[in-house]
Amino acid sequence: MTDTIETASTENAEELYDITIIGGGPVGLFGAFYSGLRQLKTKIIDSLPELGGQLNALYPEKYIFDMPGFPKVLARDLANQMIEQGTRFQPTVCLDEKVLHLTQNADETITLTTNSGTHHTKTMIIATGAGAFSPTKLNNESLESFEGNGVFYFVKDKTQFQGKHLLIIGGGDSALDWAMNLEEVAEKITLVHRRDVFRAHEESVDWLLNRSSVDVKLWCELKTVEGEGHIERATIVNSKTQEEETLPVHAVLLNLGFKADIGPLRDWGIELHGTKKVVVNSLMETNIAGVYAAGDIAHYEGKLDLIATGVGEICLAVNRAKTHIDPKAKLFPGHSSNLSL
Repeated sequence: MTDTIETASTENAEELYDITIIGGGPVGLFGAFYSGLRQLKTKIIDSLPELGGQLNALYPEKYIFDMPGFPKVLARDLANQMIEQGTRFQPTVCLDEKVLHLTQNADETITLTTNSGTHHTKTMIIATGAGAFSPTKLNNESLESFEGNGVFYFVKDKTQFQGKHLLIIGGGDSALDWAMNLEEVAEKITLVHRRDVFRAHEESVDWLLNRSSVDVKLWCELKTVEGEGHIERATIVNSKTQEEETLPVHAVLLNLGFKADIGPLRDWGIELHGTKKVVVNSLMETNIAGVYAAGDIAHYEGKLDLIATGVGEICLAVNRAKTHIDPKAKLFPGHSSNLSL
């Protein structure tokens, strides 16, 4: 899908845009669509080489269950649909660009400096998710030589587990979601968790323990993986009894979470909640005039990090940006069904 998107050239770098959205994930894409409804000249800047955010970059083969209108949908399919929707009004798209600096100008416009040049905008919306991600790795020397060759931290192609004995490490939503996604792909799945309490949705835990074919090993940790050229077996140890067990294993999927980094954003003068979130009010405004935030990066009391809530937040941000640019404009123009599209 992204192959058909025309990315920006240096020729239009000096143009002044109404809205620049930092982040080309699902929230940023819906913001571009909605700003098109409001006839705002829009630009998307993303540090990744393709649109779609985490849906494409981290787990394109994972099913999403909590997106309204989709009982379940593959992340890559949802990304493609949102890319099609988000580019409907032909926003300028700048990929593989990381925003480094934000400058407020005397005329109240904003200049954004990236690793590739400068961009000029009347308003901007930060929709970067939780920032740049790197997987949390297990401190285990035996894993290092098999990384990318049997040891995985995320899944981009489910077929690589076809007919294999898969060992999943973790007890959160990602570990359980992948166990569910891969149950019919792998020949056998063993899930190892170091405790007996899961950090996952209740329905997922009930499925894992009572309705799945997954072999669950609680109070266990991975000791070693071994094999000649590829993984052949893994040894786990029970932390309570110290009993060891060796399992025939062809692949190991570690779901230990990701470390997020908001990068240069922390130096832009924007008020932060902790070190990873941007503080916003009920209209998604930050402490800097004309700068808004939406999606996982935004923080307010009662915040819920879901795509479903993020797309609502960015609509608020777009509407507020519209009235910032044109004080006579309506904050809420009506439903899209009332418009001629």
